Amino acid sequence: MKGSSVSVGTLLDGKGRRVFSIAADASVYSAIEEMAEKGVGALVVLENGQLAGILSERDYTRKVILAGRSSRETKTGEIMSTDLITVSPADTVGYCLRVMTEHRVRHLPVLSDGEVVGVLSIGDLVKQVIAEQEDTIDHLQSYITGAYMS
Repeated sequence: MKGSSVSVGTLLDGKGRRVFSIAADASVYSAIEEMAEKGVGALVVLENGQLAGILSERDYTRKVILAGRSSRETKTGEIMSTDLITVSPADTVGYCLRVMTEHRVRHLPVLSDGEVVGVLSIGDLVKQVIAEQEDTIDHLQSYITGAYMS
C-alpha cells in the first residue's frame, strides 16, 4: 500500500492544531482527568515550553495501574514516554502510518522549528485514508456509469 500523500500540515488544518499538554511535575491523576475532559488518549508533556515526553493511557495502565502505583502520588514525568518519534507538517500521512506501525506508537507529536504544533493519533490518520478511499470509489463509480466528465 502506497499510503496517503496528504501532508501532515493539511491534515492538521482540517483537524485543528490544538495541543493538549501537561507539566512533568503534575500528578498522573491530573493528567488522566485532563485526558478524560478533553476526550484524548494522550497529552504532550512540556518542560519550560519544550517537548519533554508524551503521556498516554497506555503509559498509565502499564506504569501505574499494573505496577501498583498511586496516580495521585506519581508525577507525570516519572512515567511519560521520552523516546519520542516526531514528525513535521511537511511529512505525509502515509509516512506517519508507516512510522506508527514500525515503532508501535499511537500518537505522534508534530514539530515545526522545535515547537509542538499538533498531535496526530492513529485514528486521525486512518480517518484520512478512509476519506481518500471513499473519494476514489466515488470518482470511479462516476466514471464507470458515464457521469464523469473531464
